[in-house]
Amino acid sequence: MENNFALAEMLIRKPVNEVFEAFINPQITSKFWFTKGSAELIEGTNVDWTWEMYNHTVTVTVKKIEQNKQIVIKWGNYENLSTVTWNFKEITADSTFVSIKNEGFKGDTNQIISQVRDSTEGFTLVLAGLKAFLEYNIQLNLVGDRFPN
Repeated sequence: MENNFALAEMLIRKPVNEVFEAFINPQITSKFWFTKGSAELIEGTNVDWTWEMYNHTVTVTVKKIEQNKQIVIKWGNYENLSTVTWNFKEITADSTFVSIKNEGFKGDTNQIISQVRDSTEGFTLVLAGLKAFLEYNIQLNLVGDRFPN
C-alpha cells in the first residue's frame, strides 16, 4: 500500500533547541504526552514511555539523534514495530516547524488505514499539547482526555 505513513506537522513559536529538548527530556515530554519516561533519548539506547492513565508502557529504541534537527525511534507492539521520525526546522530564532512521520505499518489495507488514522490523530494531539505547553505554559491533557473511560 502506497503512502503507508502518518504525518503531523506544526509551527511552534519557540527556539529549535527548546522544541527539540521537549522530546528528548522526559521531564518536559511528560507535561504534554506520556506521564513517565525512564530516561532521556540517547542514540543507541532503549527507554520506556508510560501512559499511567491507560496502564500502558512502550519500549522505544532510539535509532538516531541529530541535535536540534532529527530524532528517529522504533516502537510499537513486538511483532508490529514502526518508525517515527521527528524533523525540526528552524524558521526564525524564535520559531520551529516540527514534522512527525510514523511509517512501516503492517497488515491488510484496513489495518494499515486504521493505524495511519490513529497515528495521525495521536501525533496531532501531541503537537497541539506541545504548542500550548511551550508557548503558553498550559497543560491541556489532550492525550489523557482522548479516552476518558
